[in-house]
Amino acid sequence: MKFSSATVVPFLTPLLLLATATVACAEDPQAASATVAPQFGWLNWAVLIAYLGAMVGIGGYFSRGESSSEDFFLAGGRIPWWAAGLSIYGTQLSAITFMAVPAIAFTPDGNWTKIVGGWTTLLLAPLVIRFYLPLFRRLKVQTAYEYLERRFHVAVRLIASLIFIAFQVGRMGIVLLLPAAAISATTGCNLLAAVILMGVLATTYTVLGGIEAVIWTDVVQVIVLIGGALLCLIVSLLEIGGPVQLFDIAAESNKLTMFHWSTDPGQPSTWVLVVGFFFINLIAYTTDQTVVQRYLTTRDESAAARSIWLNGLMTIPTGVLFLLLGTALWGFYQTHPDATAPAQVDQAVPWFVMHQLPAGIAGLVIAAIFAAAMSSLDSSMNSIASAVVNDFWLRLRGPAKPETEIRVARGLTLLIGVLGTSMALTMAVSQITSLFDYFNLMLGMLGGGLSGLFLLAIFTTRGHWIGALVGLAAGAAATAVVQLDSTLHVYLAGAAGTLTCFLVGYLVSRLVPSPQRDLTGLTIYTLTPLDAQNALEQEHSQPSPTPSFDSSVG
Repeated sequence: MKFSSATVVPFLTPLLLLATATVACAEDPQAASATVAPQFGWLNWAVLIAYLGAMVGIGGYFSRGESSSEDFFLAGGRIPWWAAGLSIYGTQLSAITFMAVPAIAFTPDGNWTKIVGGWTTLLLAPLVIRFYLPLFRRLKVQTAYEYLERRFHVAVRLIASLIFIAFQVGRMGIVLLLPAAAISATTGCNLLAAVILMGVLATTYTVLGGIEAVIWTDVVQVIVLIGGALLCLIVSLLEIGGPVQLFDIAAESNKLTMFHWSTDPGQPSTWVLVVGFFFINLIAYTTDQTVVQRYLTTRDESAAARSIWLNGLMTIPTGVLFLLLGTALWGFYQTHPDATAPAQVDQAVPWFVMHQLPAGIAGLVIAAIFAAAMSSLDSSMNSIASAVVNDFWLRLRGPAKPETEIRVARGLTLLIGVLGTSMALTMAVSQITSLFDYFNLMLGMLGGGLSGLFLLAIFTTRGHWIGALVGLAAGAAATAVVQLDSTLHVYLAGAAGTLTCFLVGYLVSRLVPSPQRDLTGLTIYTLTPLDAQNALEQEHSQPSPTPSFDSSVG
């Protein structure tokens, strides 16, 4: 296998930047003056650099097989169902889960009540497979928002895509900032250097390999992430004296409470969490291009359905894992009063890693934190580029040559990576009290109405584009009201936006006349039969003649 200079140069450049950032971290005067953060050490740096270099190598490997924007964004339908499922999980996971969810159980009054919110992902799986997936697959859309144009109007598509892009750019800043701040606090590395390091590396392999590199790096990073969490859990349990000892002291402090019954909609009670997270996850798994894009990378609809089930089934055991880890870390500091506890609860995991795990192992777990951030970051970059190319550039400009599409896709990915990194650098000087709640706040604010659009499109035949746009505006207003009204919990913002958009959109569609559109294949009532679609997909997937191998390569 031979790499051209165009492949080698971008492959080596981030490694040189990595070395430069490492020196910057080590020589940062402010970090050097810190007395509570232990030295990261050469062995930990070696493990971390090797891991990050491997991620860039994956991007270089998959850069060879791309010939069009469809390859860059959909991988030509070559992704196995299990890899797509792990990638969906990794995309939604992020460093927010790896650090902020254990922090929920780690706080002195923390418990397990929020675990019920994660169960709604499994409840949604059959709904997504039954109603949403067939439309996305059988219409052969490139983005989720292309469906909205076919069902409503091009204006609805462009507005919805713009909402997605705006949210993802902000999300990129959050998923970069959180782990970078933790790395800085626990290793002494300069905060800005840590942000730039993750941003440059994730951008590099995403630019090189497209969605195929993104998915396969996600697979590796999910394994590293879960492995790191399991390792921390095992070590903390051994230090405490075993799981029985942990459960005894946790039960005495009511740390294992899973249900909170209250009729107050302003409290995070069980029903608020179930309703709130049901709609938050509905937004994520039906309107988010980073997820819908994975549905389109598998061989067929059946494989995509299996990937959705895999993701849903993973949420329950991993939710238990992360909350159990937070409880175990709390138990460790309860049984080891001489150990120095972290100053901030969001730093509990990396703090424990740096103070209690041996060199090399600590580097691997810190790599898991990097993995969590980069897994979400690369997905955002590729999906934003997909939305810009397909919903704006190709839609407004018209078809282009495949090589032109690839150049534009890679150029946009690079630009988006720079923008997301800049967003994180800007947020580094902001005061955010709770990144976990802030993340859900943004999701409810920008996505509630969007979810209502898809409900109106899929589950009604009367809804039209005027009603859709009015409903979207009403949904945004309802979301803002929930956010400003302290009597309602912020987790209900997504539900308010979704339902308001759907109901107002349907009512306006009934009252305001609009030309009737051909809805064949565009709603659950007019869906293309699966047998006919399977015949089309089978014809489309016929293998091309096998190319002969060049003897110089063989």
